[in-house]
Amino acid sequence: MEEITRSFGVWDYVVFGGLFLVSACIGIFFALISRKKTNNSDDYLMGGRQMHAVPVGFSLTAGFLSAITIIGTPSEFYIYGTMFTWYMLSYIIVAIVSAEIYIPLYYRQHITSTYEYLELRFSKYIRVMATTIFIINQVIYIGIVIYAPALALNEVTGLDLWTSIAVTGVVCTFYTTLGGLKAVIWTDVFQCIVMAVGFIAVIIQGCIVLGGIENVWKIANSRGRIDFVHFEGDPRIRHTFWSILVGGTMTWVGTYCTTQTVVQRYLCCKSERHAKASVYMNAFGMCTIMVLAGLSGLTMFAYYVNCDPYDAGWVSATDQLMPYFVMDVLYAFPGLPGVYLCSAFSGTLSTVSSGINAMATVTLEDFIKPHKKLTQTQAVWISKILVVFFGGCCLAMAALGSNLGGILNAALSINSMISGPIVALFTMAWAFPWCNSWGAFTGVVSGLSVSVWCYIGSTVYPPTNKYLRVLERSTVECVFPNTTVGPDVFTTDALQTTTEAYRPPIAEMYSLSYAYYGVFGFVVAMIVGHIVSFLTGYQRPSELPAGVTIPFFDHPIFKWLPEKVRRFLWCGVPYDKYRDEKESGKNTGKTENDWVDVKELEIKENGNTNVAYVTDDRDSGISEPEVTPL
Repeated sequence: MEEITRSFGVWDYVVFGGLFLVSACIGIFFALISRKKTNNSDDYLMGGRQMHAVPVGFSLTAGFLSAITIIGTPSEFYIYGTMFTWYMLSYIIVAIVSAEIYIPLYYRQHITSTYEYLELRFSKYIRVMATTIFIINQVIYIGIVIYAPALALNEVTGLDLWTSIAVTGVVCTFYTTLGGLKAVIWTDVFQCIVMAVGFIAVIIQGCIVLGGIENVWKIANSRGRIDFVHFEGDPRIRHTFWSILVGGTMTWVGTYCTTQTVVQRYLCCKSERHAKASVYMNAFGMCTIMVLAGLSGLTMFAYYVNCDPYDAGWVSATDQLMPYFVMDVLYAFPGLPGVYLCSAFSGTLSTVSSGINAMATVTLEDFIKPHKKLTQTQAVWISKILVVFFGGCCLAMAALGSNLGGILNAALSINSMISGPIVALFTMAWAFPWCNSWGAFTGVVSGLSVSVWCYIGSTVYPPTNKYLRVLERSTVECVFPNTTVGPDVFTTDALQTTTEAYRPPIAEMYSLSYAYYGVFGFVVAMIVGHIVSFLTGYQRPSELPAGVTIPFFDHPIFKWLPEKVRRFLWCGVPYDKYRDEKESGKNTGKTENDWVDVKELEIKENGNTNVAYVTDDRDSGISEPEVTPL
C-alpha cells in the first residue's frame, strides 16, 4: 500500500457549499416567519417555549457531536478498541437522571438561565460565578471545535484552513442571529441527519472493499480491537468499565444536566412531558451515532490492518486518520468525500450555534437584566448583538489556538475538569438543604483546583502505555519511496520514553485516567462544601424557598420506605406544606399539567418582600406565566 495525496474535487466543494447554504436558509426562514414576534425575547431565545420533543431531541444529539467527535471517535476505536462503547451506558444513565431529577427541577421554576436556579437556592454571587465559568469554558471549547477539525481536514484534503474557519464562524453567527433558538434547533436536525449519512457512506464503501461487515469484524477481532471486558479497579487505566461508567456518567451529567446549552433546549419544550421525551430521544441518537462511529473506526482499521498511515508517517496526528481513510476509499466517487466533509462540519456548526446562542442567553439573563430593566425590543436586539459578539470571540479563540498548540489538549479536557465541581454545586443545591452559599463557593473553587492540578500533572508526567493500552499496529505492507517494505510491526514499547526512569512517586497519581478528573473534583467539592457550610452557619432547611430542593426519597421507586423514614429524609424541608399550597391552587380549576410546582418569587415593593405563586399555561399556548400574589 502506498501513500495517497489527494484533494477535494469540484463536486465535493459543491456538496460542502450546499451544507452552509441550507443552514443559512433555515435561519432566514425562521427570521421571516417570526418577524411579527421580533420584539419577543422569549420567542427569540427560548423558541416561545413551544418546541416539540422530536426536533429538540435531534438538536440535543447534534449539539454535542462536534467535528472533534466525528473525526476523533473512529480513531479511538482504531487505536484503543471497543471499550469506548461502554459510554452508551453512561448516555442512558444520564438520560434517566436528567428526566427524573433535573428537568422537573428546572422546568417548574419557569427559568430562562440555568444559573438563575442557583440564585434562587444560594445567592446571586453563586449565579454569577457559575455563569462566568460556563462562558469561559464555551469560548475556549468552541474555538477549538472550529480550529482543530479544520486543521486536520486541511492537512489531509487540502481544504483551505482559514477559509473553512471563517465560513463556519460567519454562517453560524448569521443563522443564529437571524432565527434565534428555533433556527438553531432546526439546523441541528438537518445537520444530525447529515452526520449519520456521512458515517453510513464510509461504512458501506469500506465494507464493500473489504468483503462485508463480517470480514471487518473478523479482522478487528484478530488484532484485539473487539474487547469489552476490562473490569479492573485501577483508576490509572485509561478505559475500564468502571472509569467509563463512573467518570463518563459524571462528565455527561455535567454536560446534560447543568449547562445552559442543553438545559435551554429542555426549557423551550411545550411541556415537561416533551422535555423528558426529548432527552430519551437524545440518548437513542447518541447511541446510534456511537455505533456508526465505532463501525467506521473498525472498518478503517481492517482496511489499514497491515499498513498503518500514522506509523508510516503519512499523517502527522491520529485525528487525521479518518479524513485520510475517506479520501482513500471514497475518492473515486465525486461528491462522496464532500458528504463526509459535510458530516464533520455539521458537528462544528451545531456545536458553535448552540454555544453562542446559550452564551447570549445567560449574559442577558444573568448579567444585564438584573441591573437594567429592558423592553422586549431592547432585549431582542441586545441578544442579537451578543450572538455576534460571542461568534467573534470564538473565531478569535480559533485563531489563538493556531499559535498556542498546548491550548488544544487543555481545551479538549476542560469539560471533564469542570463537570465534577459544577455537578457538585447543583447536587448541593437540590439534594443537601443545609449547604449554604459559602460552602457552595469554596466547594466549587476547591474542586476545580484539584481537577486542574491533576490535568497539569498529567501533561508533565504523561501516563505510560501500560495504563493507556495502545494496541499494536503494523506497517508490514507499506511501500515507502526508497524501500519495498516498511517496519514490520509497531510495538507498544515505542511509546515508552527515556525519562520514565526519572518519574517521581507522585507521577503515579498524575496517571489517573482523564475520566476520573471530574469524579475527583466532585468528591473534593462535596467534602469542602459541607465542611465550610457547617463552619459558617449551615442553611436552615425550613427557611428555603419552595421548589429549590427535591424530596428525592418520595420518588415511586422508594415507596416501600415507611412514611416516617421518608419524612426524616426530608431533612427538615416542609414539603407537605408546599404540596398543600399546590393542591389549593389546583382547586381553582386548572389541571395538574397546567400548574408549575410552587415557587417563591421575591417581589420587592417599597422595600418589602411578598410571596407569590406561579402558574403556567404552556400547553394552551400562553408563553408568559401569570403571577397570583397571596
